[in-house]
Amino acid sequence: MTDVAIALLVVLLAGIAVLVIATVRTVWIIPQARARNVERLGRYHRTLEPGITFVVPFVDRVKALIDLREQVVSFKAQPVITEDNVVVHIDTVLFFQVTDPRAADYEIVDYIKAIEQLTATTLRNVIGTLDLEATLTSRDRINTALRGVLDDASGKWGIRVTRVEIKAIEPPPSIKDAMEKQMRAEREKRAAILTAEGARQSKILTAQGEKQAAILRAEGGKQSAILEAEGQATAIQKVFTAVHRADPDPKLLAYQYLQTLPKLAEGPNSTFWVIPGELTSALEAITQAFGGDAGSAARRRLADAASSEDDRPAVEASEDEPDRELEASGDGGRSRPRALASSESSAKEEGRSGPAARH
Repeated sequence: MTDVAIALLVVLLAGIAVLVIATVRTVWIIPQARARNVERLGRYHRTLEPGITFVVPFVDRVKALIDLREQVVSFKAQPVITEDNVVVHIDTVLFFQVTDPRAADYEIVDYIKAIEQLTATTLRNVIGTLDLEATLTSRDRINTALRGVLDDASGKWGIRVTRVEIKAIEPPPSIKDAMEKQMRAEREKRAAILTAEGARQSKILTAQGEKQAAILRAEGGKQSAILEAEGQATAIQKVFTAVHRADPDPKLLAYQYLQTLPKLAEGPNSTFWVIPGELTSALEAITQAFGGDAGSAARRRLADAASSEDDRPAVEASEDEPDRELEASGDGGRSRPRALASSESSAKEEGRSGPAARH
């Protein structure tokens, strides 16, 4: 192969290479939600939109790809001093979007670095006006203040800050221990209050239940007494009605009267009972009913019983002589036997007018 042929081959290869390079630099395909700035002879010419586009090779220079989607950047913890001189570390998360590729490329060198520094300075300004308690409980206020400042400052950079969030606030370990103790004390206090309220409510309910039970028992007793009294009244009324309907004669009434008298002394404490004066009339009615001899015998037995009662106090008085002597010596000369004797004599007189017997 001659030298001419080699030279022609080299020129052809060089032409093909230049053509390929020119074609590559001429045709650009931009993805969706991306953008590229074009400089012509060193000056900004235009911004390439998504799709296929053409530029002048070796005259236009296409710059780096710019992402137009919303981006998330997490910044490292920034030490911030609160109003009450407590150093806290705050982690922030920033959401932003490039709205003007030209301003983002030519107005600021590194908009991510700029936003980070602006966030740190804004945090110091906002937290410096709050104490620790307000800092821990005012995240929405801090987020709103950060977003307003960053959006105003980054607007000329072609960036729109959509959201700012505080990811974490870390106080010093000593402050954390004190906060934990405070929270523990508050919870114990609430637990004690709830326990006391429960005990109080339990006692109140128990007292109300006992009150209601006592009221119900009283109502039951009242109703029982009323029903018992009504039953007794009904029974008496029926007996009374039955007796009056039967129209008993005086003989039957006198007999029933005599049968009822012994029951008066059946009680354990019944040691003295008085035979009423109507007994004589009852005995006379029985005598008339069963004959005169039987009536005379009954009156004789009654007189014997009365005479035995007249003799009994004297025996009792003799049996009580030691007691009367002791009482007379203990009362300074005042003795009770005279009063007892007078009461016994009065009882004898009443017995003669209305016969009495002691059981």
